[in-house]
This record gives sequence, structure tokens and C-alpha cells, in this order.
Amino acid sequence: MQEALTALDAGDALRARVARLVLTPIFQRVVIGLILINAVTLGLETSDSVMETFGGVLHALDAALLYLFTAELLLRIYAFRGRFFRDPWGLFDFAVVAIAWMPASGPLAVLRALRVLRVLRLISVVPSLRNVVEAMLGALPGMGSIVLLMALLFYVFAVMATKLFGGEMEEQFGTLGASLFTLFQLMTLDDWANIVKPAMELQPYALVFFMPFIIISTFVVLNLFIGVIVESIQTLRDDRGADKIVAEEAAKSAERMDIRALVQEVRALRAEVAELRAQPNNTP
Repeated sequence: MQEALTALDAGDALRARVARLVLTPIFQRVVIGLILINAVTLGLETSDSVMETFGGVLHALDAALLYLFTAELLLRIYAFRGRFFRDPWGLFDFAVVAIAWMPASGPLAVLRALRVLRVLRLISVVPSLRNVVEAMLGALPGMGSIVLLMALLFYVFAVMATKLFGGEMEEQFGTLGASLFTLFQLMTLDDWANIVKPAMELQPYALVFFMPFIIISTFVVLNLFIGVIVESIQTLRDDRGADKIVAEEAAKSAERMDIRALVQEVRALRAEVAELRAQPNNTP
């Protein structure tokens, strides 16, 4: 029984050392460097001339990097055990590395292109990128109303555009679907002049229709999306700042409690010493 407890304590100590290792800044920088190297190799593999000369080296380097990423992932799983799989970013890293191990031949050849997903591990490794993604995900509920507003805007203007310009500009506004696509093109300001100018030649008042749509969709609704994301980022920073303050206060409170307990122990020890000194010497 004692040997089992000793082995368990040794395993916990080793796990704690591994956890400290994977959390050190140096280890994180090494992982970031490997991800960047992998990104470069994946980009070079898209060049036929480079592959003809260095194809074997790039494939070997890619395989070595995959083994390193797998080893790093196994270290994190060993160090954190169940906590690793409760962390969404841990599951993301696990899925990305697991996809890279899937066979990329036959009908699964498309999975070979998914190897580039390993570059996305930068998001989980770099804290600033992770904060931005978490803020964007946190902003999704607030975007629902904006998406509904944009859908109503597009539908109303698409119906109006089909009725106003469908007969003369069938390619752009002949059907409701074509009108929706053209209005989306106008929202992105992609070649909008070649759509608005022919419409103005056919109907001079067309500018009165297109200008409000472009202003509302491009400069108002899209800025609402940006505002929601910025607010989510600020809220995330405030929450983490508050959590940090609470953690610091808790640490200070625990330290004060430790000091108070130590003072009480010293006082109790002094009282015992005083009692011993006050007792008469009974030695013969």
C-alpha cells in the first residue's frame, strides 16, 4: 500500500512538472515558432517549381512538425487530464492535429488540404488572438437583431428594385434572387458605378433609390456589427480585469489569514512558555 501511495505521489509530481513546462513562456514561443515554420512549408508546397526541387525535404519537415505537434498535445493531455478536454481551445487543438493524422488518399484526399488548419493553432497559442476570437463569439447573440434588420432591409429593397428596374435590367434585377445578389454587390461597393449609372440612364430617379440603400447598408449596418464586436471586446477585458482583481484580493486575504494564524500560534506558544516559567521548580 505504501509503495502504491509513493508511486502515486511521484506521478503527481511528474505531472505538475510537465504542466509547469508547457505553461512556460519559452515553451509557448517554441510552439509558435513551429506553427510559423509549418505555415511557411505549407505555402511553399503550393509552388510546383519549389516542390520539384525541395519536395522531399518539405514533406519530411511537414511530417516532423506533425510529430512535434502531437507530442506537445500529448504532454498537455498528460499534464491537465480531464481539464484539457473541458477547455474549448484544447478541443480545437486536438481536432486540428487529429485531422492531420487522417489518411489523405482516395476519397479522403481533400483532407490533405485541411493540413493548413494547423496554422490556426496560432489563435489558441497567442493570447491576444484568442481574446479577439472569444470576443467575436461572445458578440454573436448581440448580432442577431442586426442580421434581422439587414435581412429586412435587403428584402424590401430587393422587391422594390425588381419592380422598378426588372423590366429593363433583367440580368441585375430580373428576379428577386438576382436583385438580392446585385444589392449585396452594391453593399460591398464592388463595381457599383457600372450598376447605378446604367440604371440612371434608364430612369433618372434611380439615384434616389440606390444612394439611401448604399449609405444605410454599408455605412450604418456594417458599423453596427463593428460596434457590437468592439463592445464585446471591451466587456471581455473588463470582466477579466475584474476577475484578476478578485483573484489578487483573494490571494491577499489568504495571506492575511496565514499571517493571523501564525501570530495566534506565536501567542499560544508564548503563553505556554510563560506558564512553564511560572510553575515552581519541583526538581529535588
